[in-house]
Amino acid sequence: MSYTLFISDLHLDPARPEHLEALGKLLEAHAGKADALYVLGDLFEAWIGDDDDTPFNQEAISAFRSFSDNGSQLYFMHGNRDFMLGEGFAAACGGNLLEEGTVVDLYGTPALLMHGDSLCTLDTAYQQFRTMARSPQWQQGMLAKPLEERRMIAQGMRMQSQGNNANKAENIMDVTPEEVVRVMDEAGVKHLIHGHTHRPNIHDVALADGQGKRWVLGDWGKLGWQIVADSEKGLRLESFEIN
Repeated sequence: MSYTLFISDLHLDPARPEHLEALGKLLEAHAGKADALYVLGDLFEAWIGDDDDTPFNQEAISAFRSFSDNGSQLYFMHGNRDFMLGEGFAAACGGNLLEEGTVVDLYGTPALLMHGDSLCTLDTAYQQFRTMARSPQWQQGMLAKPLEERRMIAQGMRMQSQGNNANKAENIMDVTPEEVVRVMDEAGVKHLIHGHTHRPNIHDVALADGQGKRWVLGDWGKLGWQIVADSEKGLRLESFEIN
């Protein structure tokens, strides 16, 4: 049986070492067995540049490298926390960066892959920030700053984001149903896989040419989440305990 894995929203942080340990176990368990692993954004709580070579980051890179060296393909998509992950990081891991909105063939089933933040169109303030932070000019300006200054900026941005989200209605921080239909119809797929919202579930979607499904990965806390696509049974959403 051939299979592919999807994870997102691990929010790796030295303050939560159990998540990096759980990732290491997952990578070790599937190295050389899974055809591919797709990390659909927010792998790290914050990523301030590929030159941030802390021991914690190096441990993560080493775990990914062992996975890819065993013959499994590895792909990374940017999230709203780690949008400055670069080609250097991906290459060190033995993987590749993937564009938002990539369509992949999962054993005969096309699926659209996204982080998911662009689907939350009602959150106009965030969408404005997203456009700015994804621009090459903004990122070049950020990367030109000293590492320590970038760390302080990232910490301030996290605190501001937490404060902003506390005052937002739940529906604003979730995907906009009309946008989901639009991107799935535009891509010509019946399956969408994404993370970001921290609301793991499988949703039916009424598309122009029939019924589709939206697969939502969860964030890692006391549980980890993954989607498995295999050549025999199709897609399934799974959780596992993190100790």
